[in-house]
Amino acid sequence: MKFNTLLFSILLFTSSCKTDKINNKQHSTLSSTIDNIALNNNFNGVILVAKDYTIEYQKAFGYSDIDKKTKLKTSDLFVIGSISKQITAVLILKEYEKGNLQLTDKINKYLPEINQPWANQVTIHHLLTHTHGIVEIDQPLEFEVGTKFHYSQIGFGLLSQILEKINHKSFEEISTNLFNEYRLKNTFHPNTKNYKHLVKGYEEDKNGKLIYAEGNPVKYIAAGGFISNVEDILKWNKLLYSGKLVKPSTLDLMRTRYATRIHPIFDKIEYGYGLLFKDKQQNLEIGAFGYSPGFPSAEYYYPQTNMNLIVLENIAVHLNDFKQTFKVHTDLMELIKNKK
Repeated sequence: MKFNTLLFSILLFTSSCKTDKINNKQHSTLSSTIDNIALNNNFNGVILVAKDYTIEYQKAFGYSDIDKKTKLKTSDLFVIGSISKQITAVLILKEYEKGNLQLTDKINKYLPEINQPWANQVTIHHLLTHTHGIVEIDQPLEFEVGTKFHYSQIGFGLLSQILEKINHKSFEEISTNLFNEYRLKNTFHPNTKNYKHLVKGYEEDKNGKLIYAEGNPVKYIAAGGFISNVEDILKWNKLLYSGKLVKPSTLDLMRTRYATRIHPIFDKIEYGYGLLFKDKQQNLEIGAFGYSPGFPSAEYYYPQTNMNLIVLENIAVHLNDFKQTFKVHTDLMELIKNKK
């Protein structure tokens, strides 16, 4: 009997050692593949890959300040572009859960100062889904409400104003309270000025020279101006997809297809509330791309494997072809999506 127990223990130990070796080999292969993708494309930024929200890969490449040759750190902060939209969407949906608004509410209920006929036609849902047709506050609609999709920053700007009216606080204060509540200590509204280690963003000019994209030029912070780092975005994903930020039923609203966009990178992409996914693939790959001058970014979650990919870059090249600008991001997305 003792012999059988000893034999079982030896077999179990041997099996465990083999599993560890396989896992280590897979981890090593993943790391070297990511390294090759980054280095072969002169990537300048930070990449994070996590499994079950445990970081499997995290590395910084290049410089936070090219002129001073300051090396990037994985904790450095970036402008996250349109990844910001899902944060604004969550703020709106939290008010929806509290009963403070309905997604079918017309915007003139909250913004009566808008003196346009369409203020009594456009709903919060239309603003969230880029189907409102608003070009400028003082202009007619581009198309009939709800009939087309036109990617828009102004719609999310109006959502931030609605949040301000409901809460009687500035959008800066509303978003900062959210970050503090969920201990997102490295995520900021840019106007707070409480952040350190924001990297410089660079763009390639028409002569192929890198120029500094000065400041945060985003007009509507709610649409694309928040600042964060890779580990805080990983925390955000964990909070969002585990039902800590909004209820599971509300999260389902976020990942429901409402409109299709002909996208400069994906060709065709579906839109939920602040989240993007290919047709019927919201349970395979879901997230967002972001672009603020000098800052191409990507944040994706893979529900079937519980993998996370976050790519924050501070050099933007090939701006006449976003498929090239975001080549590292999309190559890594394909790698993680196909990882078993």
